[in-house]
Order: sequence, then C-alpha cells, then structure tokens
Amino acid sequence: MHAFAGPEYIKGHGTQNDFVILPDPDGELELTEHRVRALCDRQRGLGADGVLRVIRAANLPDAPADVAGDVWFMDYRNADGSIAEMCGNGVRVFARYLVESGLAEPGELPVGTRAGIRPVRTHDDGRVTVEMGQAKIFGESDTAVSGQVFSGVAVDVGNPHLACVGDHDLDALDLETAPPHDEHLFPDGVNVEFVRPLGGDEVRMRVHERGVGETRSCGTGTVAATAAALHAAGQMTGRRIVYVPGGTVEVEITADGSTLTGPAVLVGGGRLDAGWWQNP
Repeated sequence: MHAFAGPEYIKGHGTQNDFVILPDPDGELELTEHRVRALCDRQRGLGADGVLRVIRAANLPDAPADVAGDVWFMDYRNADGSIAEMCGNGVRVFARYLVESGLAEPGELPVGTRAGIRPVRTHDDGRVTVEMGQAKIFGESDTAVSGQVFSGVAVDVGNPHLACVGDHDLDALDLETAPPHDEHLFPDGVNVEFVRPLGGDEVRMRVHERGVGETRSCGTGTVAATAAALHAAGQMTGRRIVYVPGGTVEVEITADGSTLTGPAVLVGGGRLDAGWWQNP
C-alpha cells in the first residue's frame, strides 16, 4: 500500500500563525509553488499560513552567501507559494522543531534565512527568543481599509512593513483583501499592520500579510509594530507587549537590533500520501 509513503511533515504554530514543516536536509524535495499552495489550502491540503522547509544551507542554491553551508536554513514560503525573506513566528517554530527532533541542542542556535542568520534561544517553557536584527524605518506612506485612510511608517525587518499606529477600532477593519500600497516604496509588496496603543508598554495589532491575507499573528509584523509605536511616542528604543488575535509576544528594540519572544507549538505530524504529493 503506497498511502502515506510521501514526504514527512510536522504541523506547528507560533501564536496561531501556523506552518507545515517539511524536513528536507539534502534538498531532495521539489517544492513547487503549486505544492506549497495545495499544502497550505485549508480545504484540500493540511492548511497553513506558510511552509517551512528544513534544509542545510549548502543544499539550497539561493541561500545567501553569508550563511555557512552547515547551518540549518528556514526555506520559507507564503501560502500563495511565493518566497519570503523572513518570518519571526516561523523561526520560533523552526527552532523548536530542530531541538525537539534532535537536530540541534537546546539553548542558543543559529537559523539561516534569506534575510541572513537569525540567532535563536530556546527556553524550557516552550517559548523561543529570536534576534530579529534592526528594524529600520525608511519612509512614510498610507493605505485605505474599510473606507478609511491610515497613515503609517515603512519598516524594514528583513521584509517590508507598513505599520499604522493610532486610536484605531481594530475590530471594525475588513482585512480580507490586501490594503493598497505605494508600489514605488514597496515594489515587492508589503505586510500591513494596524496598531493600537493600550497604554504603558502594551499594544494591540492586526495584520494583513502579503501573499497570505489576514493572519492570527506575524512575528516580523510585531517587531515593525513595536518600532512604529516607539517612533510615535518619540522613542528610539524600548519594549512592548504585543497582543495579536493568536496570543501574546514580547518585543524589545535596542540601539543595535531587536528581539522577539513568544511561544512555539508543535501540534503533530506524519507522512503525506505519495499520490497526493505527486498530484496535489
């Protein structure tokens, strides 16, 4: 019987931003856009916001030159099959998988991404801290949702964001369709965050991710939201507790980088049907 003789998979999530993990150390899987879309489809596949392929950097032709070949690389794909530079929630889930599967020791480890190496630290309680690099504000722009215009700042967290901070009624926003964006400022598309300060060091956020739609969380988005909230408060550094629909994370912006700490959950796994994999 050929059933379930296809590739191994694991399902996991970080604050309900969910992923299909595909272990592929030697780069043997043909991970086409069509297969990614089918895997992520919640009716005809496993359902996910994206796919995380676990591969050695040496076996990925387009891995950045500054990522050593023996580093575990997170080959991340959005639900529409497009390749993304970085995913903060994905890195946490990826690191949790590496440790739980015995591919890495608990504690500190490097994870390769298309935005470069991301140093990671796993905690005994299931949380993971990721060094996210600098969150660089590089412009201002606006967008429109539900008949309203929102102004925001453009933030580079290894991928592009437009973070709109204000006294927004977040529950009233329709984020089913992609908010319009400045194609000159964001030629490759953009993730859009709507951020409401709650007082003190707490903010609430909703997000539309490019290539996915609204997600329950976005790791790089929480970093962009924190950078924008600090900017709006006249601060360059600081920390924020960020409440997203899928849970809570903590972000700290420092003079030379940023960290994201939050949960990483592995739900289960198995093998894909070989026939389905060949013709998903």
